[in-house]
Amino acid sequence: MTGPLRWLLRQDQGPEYLRRATWAAVAGLTGFYALRYGFDAPGMALYALFGALPLTLFSQVPGTAEQRTRTFLAVLPAGWVLVTAGTLLAAHSWSAASGMFVVGFTASYLGVGGPRLGGLAAAFQLYYLLPCFPPYAPETLDERLGGLTVGILLTALVDRLLWRDEQPVPHRVLLADAVDAVAGYCASTGRLLAGPGSGPGLGSGTGTGTSSGSDCGAGDGAGDGEAADRSAARRDQEAAYQALQATLLSRVPPAERPTSASLRDRACYDVRAAVRHVRAQLDRLLAGARGPDPCAAHLLDRTAAALRDAGRVLRSGSPGPRDDALATALSSFRADRARRLAGVTAPRLRQDSVVQAAATGALLAGEGARIAFGAPLDARWQRPGGPFPYAALRPPARWWRRLRLHLTPRSVLLQNALRVAFALAVARLVVGVLDLPHGFWVLLAIISLMRTSAADTRGALPPTFLGVAAGAALATLMLIVVGDTPAFYIAAAPVVFLVGFSVGPVLGTAWTQAALTLVLILLFAQILPPDRHLPAVRLLDVVVGGSLGAAASLLAWPKGAGGELRRSVVNFMVRGAEACRTVTLGLCLGPGREQAQAQAQAQGHHHGYGYGLDRAPTRTRDGSADLLRPAHAAMLLAQAAHTQYRTEHAGRDRASPPWETAMQPGHHAVSGGALLLAARRDGEGAQLPADATALLVALADRVADDCLRATEFVRSAGADAPQLSGPYPPADSAPLRRAVAQAQAQVRAQLPDADAGTDADAHADPATVLLIADTEAWLTGVAHDAARVVSRAEAAAR
Repeated sequence: MTGPLRWLLRQDQGPEYLRRATWAAVAGLTGFYALRYGFDAPGMALYALFGALPLTLFSQVPGTAEQRTRTFLAVLPAGWVLVTAGTLLAAHSWSAASGMFVVGFTASYLGVGGPRLGGLAAAFQLYYLLPCFPPYAPETLDERLGGLTVGILLTALVDRLLWRDEQPVPHRVLLADAVDAVAGYCASTGRLLAGPGSGPGLGSGTGTGTSSGSDCGAGDGAGDGEAADRSAARRDQEAAYQALQATLLSRVPPAERPTSASLRDRACYDVRAAVRHVRAQLDRLLAGARGPDPCAAHLLDRTAAALRDAGRVLRSGSPGPRDDALATALSSFRADRARRLAGVTAPRLRQDSVVQAAATGALLAGEGARIAFGAPLDARWQRPGGPFPYAALRPPARWWRRLRLHLTPRSVLLQNALRVAFALAVARLVVGVLDLPHGFWVLLAIISLMRTSAADTRGALPPTFLGVAAGAALATLMLIVVGDTPAFYIAAAPVVFLVGFSVGPVLGTAWTQAALTLVLILLFAQILPPDRHLPAVRLLDVVVGGSLGAAASLLAWPKGAGGELRRSVVNFMVRGAEACRTVTLGLCLGPGREQAQAQAQAQGHHHGYGYGLDRAPTRTRDGSADLLRPAHAAMLLAQAAHTQYRTEHAGRDRASPPWETAMQPGHHAVSGGALLLAARRDGEGAQLPADATALLVALADRVADDCLRATEFVRSAGADAPQLSGPYPPADSAPLRRAVAQAQAQVRAQLPDADAGTDADAHADPATVLLIADTEAWLTGVAHDAARVVSRAEAAAR
């Protein structure tokens, strides 16, 4: 026995399967045997068994032992409601089928609220399934509820008593690792910009460097260690990329995905978005760093320190005291930029904008990490249109927004819920019309076999049918040989439970289904008189259920996420292109002028792509325009489709582009646009000059057009590579040249013999110059990501 046990423990997830099998056997059979033989209550015994098995075998309940216990106790009243509904609606097939549709849809759709609810969907559906079949016996409702209560309480108790299997690494720890890796990348980039003769604080990521306005002049030359610094930065770049990849929802275990509407999950999602934005800015700096730039190096040093503080918050789960060192350094950097406009060049102006964007992203990452673990929202972000609007919402409002987001036919989560509900309701009607015995097994087969795509569902049928057939043949032989000998069934059931549900998942679906068939026959032989025809009924029910599930998968979104992903990503890319225009116009007009923006946006912007970029901005509760809400909603739908796509095995499109790269322009548009809008609302609200506005809007149109060309390339599966207006990033651009001209005009106006009245640019505010540069840097960064979409998709298609 030691040898097989060692073999099982060495297998991938073998210890987890052994624990789950032991959990199911002890929790399920203890209540079943006590009620069946101790109290002679076979009805209660059956419901005690089916109170435990859905939670132990068909559900995934994440969290610590205490959290899991609270979840099981919360399931109890929901189980009472579902068993009561099933008992009362079992009078007619049509009423039972209607209830099945409602329960099937609701249980599945609640998965949009995160893994804790999504992992219980099968249990909720099964709690309704068993009582909604004949016999119609409302007088036994008290027995059924009593048995269910025993089963669920035993499940919670045994879960606490058993050994704990190895838990997956929490997402917050993976995120902390990514934040630390980006902090290292930031520090090495700061060393690269620090140039020769920099002090030990600069670029170390310790936050100990010092700088003042006089220290921020542009030096020249590169030290002997520049090549080594650049090589180290590239190593840190790769480490940051790999660490961030590990935090992708599609690569995180389902139980650890931050997809709920809770404050912690929402904030952690925003932390990752902010850190990804920081890494994107560092990539731009590494590609075209121009040093020495002590002022930028000092800010990156502070940025690295702030990121490490955020990583400590995520790792410890405690916000700790607030540190405003980065906010102070960022304010000083902005002031230094305004003072250093004399003689500034276009590349340096853009580089400083990118450095500032990286620091702002780190500032948001730190605030998001604190919010995730209970810290109140800082006063600087408590305003309409701020980056953390959900922090001021009550939990019901956050949940309603999450549910409403996916109430669209384009949501894969809504599609899954409708597909499962349709299949279960039709199956319940078919069972009633055909009067199939043990029709519960038909719907059980649908729940256990249906996948999110028709191809995956079809792929699950052959091994399932094979396993059920083998199990049915063995069970028939057992019933013939053993006959009506209860002692054998009592002794054999725990053995089959332990061996079948621990070894079966390791060996494959056929073995698991064979074990499940044997277990069901062994248990029903203790409630009803042993019937040698029962295994054949089980096989027939599984074939009927599997066939109905396959038919439903073919009729309702057969390609699953594989069919929806391209459409969702294209929509996200389109909304990102739209955001380039709307956000640019909003930045030019300044806060409080959204109505003018809506009118300007509605005037045209038709570029022949047929994507409808003429919609007015969405409005928030206070009446201000939320320029990024359409892009943000499209981002969440695309992320959900991509996460599900990574779980589907069959029907993959070989011509698919790298989807994460395809979504990067939209991510950059959303994150960078949000940071610029936040800074614009915090600063002065003066409108940019008309000529500067015209140049920025023209650049935004050009970038949006390139994004749409990349979108069309993705939509058409790479039929023809588009010609972009790049290369990106260009050495300069019309808005950047305009910013430099304004800066130079201000310098000339300060000369003793200058005639400021002859130069309109002489009166330009330094904040205007910097806003033009910051907006230009953001737009060219989005365009650079769009160009990468085309190049990466071409490489993937070769």
